[in-house]
Amino acid sequence: MAEILNMIECDVTELKNSLQNGARNLIDVREYAEFAGGRVKGAKLIPLGDIEKRYAEIDRDESAFVICRSGKRASEAQRKLFALGFSDVRNVRGGFEAWKAAGFDFEKDARVVWSLERQVRFAAGSLVVFGVLLSWMIHPVFIALSAFVGAGLVFAAVSDTCGMAMMLAKMPWNKTNGAVCETITQKV
Repeated sequence: MAEILNMIECDVTELKNSLQNGARNLIDVREYAEFAGGRVKGAKLIPLGDIEKRYAEIDRDESAFVICRSGKRASEAQRKLFALGFSDVRNVRGGFEAWKAAGFDFEKDARVVWSLERQVRFAAGSLVVFGVLLSWMIHPVFIALSAFVGAGLVFAAVSDTCGMAMMLAKMPWNKTNGAVCETITQKV
C-alpha cells in the first residue's frame, strides 16, 4: 500500500515550472537514440535498464522527475527508484510526447540516429527479405530465417518486449557521442 501512496505524477506544465524554479533532477529513462532525437533541456540520460547501476548519479536531496516517451518506462523507473530508497520521485505524465504537444522548447543532437523502432523495422525487414532470397537462390531451408524473425515479432508484440531492440540499443551508434545540440523553439 505504501508504494501506491508514493506514486506521484506531475504534468509537463508542473515540470516546466519546477525547472524554471531551479529543479535539476530530471532523469530521461529512454534509450540514447530516442534521447538524441529530442529531450527536455537539462535532462540527464539514464536508460531504464541502467537505473539500478547508476542511481547514485541522482540527487536524493531533491525531487527527482522521471520522463520517457509517454510515461510507461518512467513509471517503471519510479518504482525502481522507490525500491532503492528514494522518497520523492515524480513521473512526468504523458512524457516527452506531452512536452512537445504543449509546445515547449526542447533540444536534440544535431546528428540524430534512427529511433530504435525504426532500426528494428529495418533489421527485421532486411532479415526477412534476406531469408526469402537465400531460400530461393540457395536452399529452401533458409526460409526458416524469415519464419524466425516473424515469430520474434509476434513474441515482441505479445510480451511488449523486443529482444532485437535491446540488442540494437547496445550497438555503438546508439551510444552517446558528444554531438552538438540544437534547441528547438516551437510556435504555440
